[in-house]
Amino acid sequence: MGGAETMLYKLLKHIDKNRFDANVISMMDEGIYGEKIRELGFEVISLNMKQGRPSIKGIKKAKKNIKDTEVIQTWMYHADLFGYMLFKFSKARKLIWGIRRSNLDPNLNKRSTILVAKINSKLSKKVDTVVSCSIKAKEVHKEFGYFDENLLVIPNGFELNQFSPDAEAKPKVSKLIGRKSDIPYIAHVGRWNILKDYQNFIKALNKVNQKGIKFHAILVGTNIDNNNQELMDLVKKYDLINNVSLLGRREDIPVIMSGADVFISSSSGEGFPNVIGEAMACETPCVVTDVGDSAYIVGNTGKVVPSKNSYALSKGIIDLLNLSNKEREHLGSLARQRVIDNFDIHQVTMQYEELYHL
Repeated sequence: MGGAETMLYKLLKHIDKNRFDANVISMMDEGIYGEKIRELGFEVISLNMKQGRPSIKGIKKAKKNIKDTEVIQTWMYHADLFGYMLFKFSKARKLIWGIRRSNLDPNLNKRSTILVAKINSKLSKKVDTVVSCSIKAKEVHKEFGYFDENLLVIPNGFELNQFSPDAEAKPKVSKLIGRKSDIPYIAHVGRWNILKDYQNFIKALNKVNQKGIKFHAILVGTNIDNNNQELMDLVKKYDLINNVSLLGRREDIPVIMSGADVFISSSSGEGFPNVIGEAMACETPCVVTDVGDSAYIVGNTGKVVPSKNSYALSKGIIDLLNLSNKEREHLGSLARQRVIDNFDIHQVTMQYEELYHL
């Protein structure tokens, strides 16, 4: 349910099916999006390999399913390396890689991930195009050793009809969490992962609470629920039990984003975070940490603060909460217009389609 899968789904949804015939191969199982992609009319092939452990059976199955393929496009490090090996034993005429993150700090990534990225950097010169989802990620990978001349930035795109302002969203969210809607709602969407830096976010909320500012925070994402003991311990430690709702993974993200007064991205590392653009498309002003392309996405429509700094994050939140409703609405309107001008899914899809020409 991550950004890469989401962007792949949106690209397939909007690609010109009269010009391009595409299938999807998943190295592991088909996850959340497999059935959704199949419903769009595309074949989904799952290799069912274990994480980080390619199998002979999986390799043979992949080779069989790319027999008539002219373009191989891969999305993340392990798939890039796997796709390179397949390309060498196929009749395909073009190989396109993908970069989806901008943080290669060995302390924040698995050793195997860094190793695969290092191998890929050596092979990148032999790839037709390496698509980075963000400007920052391109810079990081260039410094890491990736071949610069075939690195191309194509940002993630957003479906503006799916993510849009909803005047009834706040009452809906209020009913969902069982709270009155007369206080500001703060939304945060992201899976339980070290790079999302939930500790930074919870500490910042504690500082906002200590200032006597009323709010309720709505946290959404895989493993963001009461069964996550580590997260629950954080919430209790910072005395936020009555200020936070943990909703887990949900399908009604546009409603939650539109119903929030402020959206927060607290990450210590990102590539091109979809959730920021989605919140902006819902006309919700954002406070984001300065990682990946977060600052570039927000522009002058929200607040950008240093990462891993709960004081700065709390100040950014307070600054937006202290604005009048009219001032926040104006920022939200600017935010949606920025998405329209720069990140419309139709514009982004056309950039990918240009790469597929032989």
